[in-house]
Amino acid sequence: MDAKTGELSGGCPYQASKARSLLGRQNKDWWPEALPVDMLHQNGVSPDPLGSDFDYAEAFNALDYTALKNDLTALMTDSKPWWPADYGHYGPFMIRMAWHAAGTYRVTDGRGGANSGQQRFEPLNSWPDNGNLDKARRLLWPIKQKYGKNISWADLFILAGNVAIESMGGPVFGFAGGRRDVFQSEGDTFWGTEELWVDQGAETRITEEATDLEGPLAAIQMGLIYVNPEGPGGNPDPLQSARDMRATFSRMAMNSEETVALTAGGHAFGKAHGAKPSERFGKNPASESVHLQGLGWLTDEEDIGKGHITTSGIEGSWSNNPTRWTGDYFRLLFKYDYELVESPAGAKQWQPVNPDPEDMAPDARDPSKRVPTMMTTADMALKMDPEFRAISERFRDDQAALDDAFARAWFKLTHRDMGPKIRYIGPEVPEETLIWQDPVPEGREASSAEVERFTKAILGAGLTIGQLVKTAWASASTYRRSDHRGGANGARIRLDPQVNWEVNEPGELKTVLAKIDELRGELSMADAIVLAGSAAVEKAARDAGFNVTVPFSGGRGDATQEWTDVDSFKWMEPQADAFRNYLKTRQPVRTEEMLLDRAALLGLSAPEMTALVGGLRVLGANHGDRPEGVLTDRKGQLTNDFFVNLLDNDTFWELVDSSSDEEFIGFTRAGKTPKWKATRTDLIFGSNSQLRATAEVYAEKGNEELFVQHFIKAWVKVMNADRFDLLPARKVSADQAGDASYVGA
Repeated sequence: MDAKTGELSGGCPYQASKARSLLGRQNKDWWPEALPVDMLHQNGVSPDPLGSDFDYAEAFNALDYTALKNDLTALMTDSKPWWPADYGHYGPFMIRMAWHAAGTYRVTDGRGGANSGQQRFEPLNSWPDNGNLDKARRLLWPIKQKYGKNISWADLFILAGNVAIESMGGPVFGFAGGRRDVFQSEGDTFWGTEELWVDQGAETRITEEATDLEGPLAAIQMGLIYVNPEGPGGNPDPLQSARDMRATFSRMAMNSEETVALTAGGHAFGKAHGAKPSERFGKNPASESVHLQGLGWLTDEEDIGKGHITTSGIEGSWSNNPTRWTGDYFRLLFKYDYELVESPAGAKQWQPVNPDPEDMAPDARDPSKRVPTMMTTADMALKMDPEFRAISERFRDDQAALDDAFARAWFKLTHRDMGPKIRYIGPEVPEETLIWQDPVPEGREASSAEVERFTKAILGAGLTIGQLVKTAWASASTYRRSDHRGGANGARIRLDPQVNWEVNEPGELKTVLAKIDELRGELSMADAIVLAGSAAVEKAARDAGFNVTVPFSGGRGDATQEWTDVDSFKWMEPQADAFRNYLKTRQPVRTEEMLLDRAALLGLSAPEMTALVGGLRVLGANHGDRPEGVLTDRKGQLTNDFFVNLLDNDTFWELVDSSSDEEFIGFTRAGKTPKWKATRTDLIFGSNSQLRATAEVYAEKGNEELFVQHFIKAWVKVMNADRFDLLPARKVSADQAGDASYVGA
């Protein structure tokens, strides 16, 4: 590391060669010649042709839902000559499309999933694991065109999967609409740093040396949704495959029973495709010629007509009844011994030894022919791994248990990223409330008298401005717009695991929460925590000379420990929160990039992020009350001092320790007297040209009150981020939202 610049160098223990960008490999890396349409969406210009005022919930509620489902059901057996249906039924194809649309979800950062229809865009549109799903979406296009804005692509993907299951006699738990489409790739998602796709030899991400997945990742190789069906890196080892399955499904907040149920349920239908050598495979959609109109992975028309398609490279069906929901998957898995063979495309797969004629599968194009079934290495893991085997044998022997487990796991898979149940719309929303939906009892509006009484009491309780602000921030800033989890509603800050997160300073936090609880009266804890922080912000602004009001919206409820999914919330613990100047351990990305990541999950703009950091610093909201970034002599007052002193030309900065690039000292140029301390995330607002331009606005004379107003607006945005009941487009009736008094549901 360069001791003067603080930049990484070969001599630093934290090697530059090991550092990665927060975003990893991006579309421009994979497809450098792609048309840069994003250049038209700069300076706040939206790519959404429907506009920000479009009320999708209202449009969906006007949908002829029954007619749509009837059209989808008819599509399942309406085989098209340009892409014939295996076994005359598109159901398995639509299930795979829905599965892969939802399957990118990861509980680590809430990104991925079906919530915005990202499967239509790169990189997902051209991932090897999504091979030929472009055809499934083209089959749906006439239906999407017919129903237009009343059904989003994102909702249509999942509904088509549900209808496919129903049309083949499978169990469905329910369906919720409410996924509004986006119209460009979500460029803030980290999919990995590898320079090769899985079909090009990308290394597997879990090995004996690297026993866990990096950062937020949930797939085992670049370009996969879950695991490599042939085994880790193509190694057909069922036990190692079981290891990978646990790792990747757990990062979707799925337990072992859900993992087995989803694997078996998905593989009860359809077939894998590896009928020809992979060199006959066409390019992915983003790499193909313009005249192909966005279709990829093409082979000769003659091959397609005969079912000679290669997608995964594995060939065959899992069941002898590939278009009906039966118990045949587990029956065949345990009835036969399996031998390792290669598909016509050269993929490793497992074939039953001496199968009985009645256990052979129909040919995908000629039902008069019978062909052997097969299993992938991932399927064999359900037989070879002791825990998976016990679950599988139970499902084999109890079809009703499998029906229920698959229906619930499928619903969770396809709805996990939608957030709380209040965001669900449609006639098939299940009445039952599930713990993974993070349920919160209905709150009530606080009266103005209650608000005034509590505000006066909490400000006189002996707690500091910083303590109250930190507590409210810790509660609300857990919100993630990626999957709409977290936030202040429910006050889960007082429950496990959040109450004991290191970033929340458990000792101090419990003291503050106890005082709030003591004084809140009839207010919910969730409302009282936010109100206490907002009252502190208002007082800090008034102490600085600004006569302002911090808006407060009551009505939050208090969640219970019993209805808090502790295991999935553990993944949400921040390893860094630059808003509180907190860094738990060194990360493989720069800390200022992690600031951007958290701001993006909160849905903040650059000015909102800038205002919040500067304001939280002077209010004394740093983790552990650390001095770094508190660039003011008026701590506890809401001033623009952070920006004024950061941009002072009479101050220069040096590293505290040449072995680290995290902490700096600011010296006066005259006499080189130490004056301030700061971290990388403080100094980035003077170093980065775009952030500096915003910081300069807040540092200018005459803009002191402008900064205060911007801070308050951004503060309220974070405090209310999870208040979907305050958004007119999201208001739904009580029966759609489900029973708010969920306890005992």
